[in-house]
Amino acid sequence: MYITEITRRDIIDGLSADGVRWHGRLEETEFLSRLYDLDRMPSTDSRFDSAVGDIWQHRVNNPNDWDDDWVFSDERFGLMRGDDEVLLRFLCETLHPVVRADITEAERLCQMYNQHLANDGFRLVERMRVSGRPIYIGRHVGLPVTPSIGAARQTLITADASYVAQQITRMEGALYNDPSLAIGTAKELIETCCKTILQERGVEIPRDAEIPRLVKLTSQELRLTPDAIPDAAKAAETIKRLLSNLATIAQGVAELRNAYGTGHGKHGTAKGLQLRHAKLAVGAASTLAVFLTETHLARDVKESSPSN
Repeated sequence: MYITEITRRDIIDGLSADGVRWHGRLEETEFLSRLYDLDRMPSTDSRFDSAVGDIWQHRVNNPNDWDDDWVFSDERFGLMRGDDEVLLRFLCETLHPVVRADITEAERLCQMYNQHLANDGFRLVERMRVSGRPIYIGRHVGLPVTPSIGAARQTLITADASYVAQQITRMEGALYNDPSLAIGTAKELIETCCKTILQERGVEIPRDAEIPRLVKLTSQELRLTPDAIPDAAKAAETIKRLLSNLATIAQGVAELRNAYGTGHGKHGTAKGLQLRHAKLAVGAASTLAVFLTETHLARDVKESSPSN
């Protein structure tokens, strides 16, 4: 596992969008000297012997020569394509109380860093405290696992159902970084699952069929609707209630997607749902897709009842 260029650029964009000075209350050379031996680093300007000279020339003497985020694209510092540890140490240093006096700003930055780093399985954690202020260190903690997605991946991909592989990967990747995309993909996962099952069983799919109808048709074809359960069956009422709730789950995911997910235009100031809401949508969609697919695969398609 490594910190991808996507994550690195997202972090840089986050700093730029908020107008954050990466060097905090220190001068740029003062900050960088805490991490690098600038006197031994080469200069990109032939007039100077080391990095100290060209940084002073282009950021102090002529401050407009280089952009404010120049350090991230300067290969000497290895922040864009260097080792993970180099970037993690840099990010931790931007939060150091000597660098950043505002505790609230430091906490907000740490949260932003961790939101992006989580996509690659990394996190900044508190190592110690100095004068009551946290000192951070970067750790590899592994990617967070959502049980429902894990079950969906195992069932839907390995059970000869590779048609949803891309959607599961996209849903999993977006869960922590783009909840709205995760919600939209959860809705698409149910649609894909139902349509594929119906197609494989030779059922004609009505034009513009919405999720509730797709789930109902799929349940009917798999003989899962309450009407297909004999009244004399043991715990029939419980089974009826559980199966009826599948359509309710699907409808809920669709409504979340319509209100907050991807695929529909939103007002510029609209606020999307957060991680906990995305987990609900993803969990519901994954559970439903797994149940329908496992039932479909467990039944012989040739013995399925003909569609009306």
